[in-house]
Amino acid sequence: MSPSFTRWLTPIPPIAGERGPPLSTPRIVQGDRGYDHDKYRRPLHAAGIATQITQLGEPYGSGLGKTRWVVECTISWPHNFRRLRIRFERLAFIHEAFMKNACCVICWRKLKNSSS
Repeated sequence: MSPSFTRWLTPIPPIAGERGPPLSTPRIVQGDRGYDHDKYRRPLHAAGIATQITQLGEPYGSGLGKTRWVVECTISWPHNFRRLRIRFERLAFIHEAFMKNACCVICWRKLKNSSS
């Protein structure tokens, strides 16, 4: 198992969200066909995490990509800003300021388009 995969099994700091106690592990993990193996499913199920992994025999467009697209697209939107594609700033707080500014512009554009 890869180190990047086992990193997901270690508890993350609790994040408050919905009502109830904050979660320290995700409820569900989505994966593509590359993770369709028991060596990935077993540790997740043992940790109480449900899996939503596309199986090798399923045809493309079976539904998992519809929810993954939202996440991947949202992560890629800030990189449409030229200043954020390559990090030129040496200090992290300057890059963070540009990232927050890009997120504000993205939200403003989405709200402007949804109202019309």
